[in-house]
Amino acid sequence: MTQAMSFRAAVPAWLLPAAAALAAAALALPGAARADESRSAAVPLLPAYKQECSACHVAYPPGLLPAASWQRLMTNLPCHFGTDASVDAATLKELSGWLSANAGTAKRVRRDPTPPPDDRITRSAWFQREHREVSAATWKLAAVKSPSNCAACHTRADQGSFNEHDIRIPR
Repeated sequence: MTQAMSFRAAVPAWLLPAAAALAAAALALPGAARADESRSAAVPLLPAYKQECSACHVAYPPGLLPAASWQRLMTNLPCHFGTDASVDAATLKELSGWLSANAGTAKRVRRDPTPPPDDRITRSAWFQREHREVSAATWKLAAVKSPSNCAACHTRADQGSFNEHDIRIPR
């Protein structure tokens, strides 16, 4: 007997439509949840953004910060976390518009759109929650150096993917 036949034999005929609908909903939910969580990575990186920002660090997906944070960061590029990251006016306008349009799309950021202290992704409540099990010693490893070095552990960070299955803690 096939699986479908055994299912039909176990469920009364009058319940089949409802059971089928419930089964379809159950199968759809995990995929929908994963799609929503990865939405921040789903936005293709603007080539100018990737070129400018990944010259020094991972080009963080815009969905990881609310729009207000991106606006302040772009306004303060001459003093970007201790470095002059200035760009020409046209590039600034292009990057600022794109970041604002795609800001805060990650579910965890939409849930709490309050800008993190100092507009740092690593100081946001969701980041702290996600990394609470990482020891202080791990952050100090030569290969890691700081929480902002996502690529040290997230092997696909350069592609905007921070999936737990792709984490490799350096030794």
